[in-house]
Amino acid sequence: MSRVGKKILEIPAGVEITNDNNTVTVKGPKGELTRTFNQDMVIKIEENVLTVERPSESKEHRTLHGTTRSILGNMVEGVHTGFEKALEIIGVGYRATKQGEKVVINAGYSHPVEVENRDGIEVEVPSNTRVVVKGIDKEAVGAVAANIRAIRPPEPYKGKGIRYEGEFVRRKEGKTAK
Repeated sequence: MSRVGKKILEIPAGVEITNDNNTVTVKGPKGELTRTFNQDMVIKIEENVLTVERPSESKEHRTLHGTTRSILGNMVEGVHTGFEKALEIIGVGYRATKQGEKVVINAGYSHPVEVENRDGIEVEVPSNTRVVVKGIDKEAVGAVAANIRAIRPPEPYKGKGIRYEGEFVRRKEGKTAK
């Protein structure tokens, strides 16, 4: 049995969940998320508890069971508290600035790289070496943060580049001269 799938999900105060033929809508203080799940999964909402059940022990149903429960948990957490990913920019001359709705990143290229905002995602630049991505959809927040990091991933020799806050970059020794 799926350990994640059989966990019950307690719905916090201020969050409303409606299920219409496995199209689940979650409304909370931060916003609203809607997603359609597989028709085989049984999603039950009783009082302040949400449970996900599977109809059989087939491999497909076991796979979907935990995934469905995990996505529903992320939706509830997103509309209640939201998600945040922070990135730090390390390197001489590497910096980020916010110009209107765009974030402009100078990362050692001959041109600055512009990052557009997606719907429901907010990108903040509290300092010129730190970028914070916020939103209610965990998947979208992670995708935007990964796209920003992909502009200049951290390299192993000097550690320069864009990395997640708290990410450890394993350093390598350079060539030795004889």
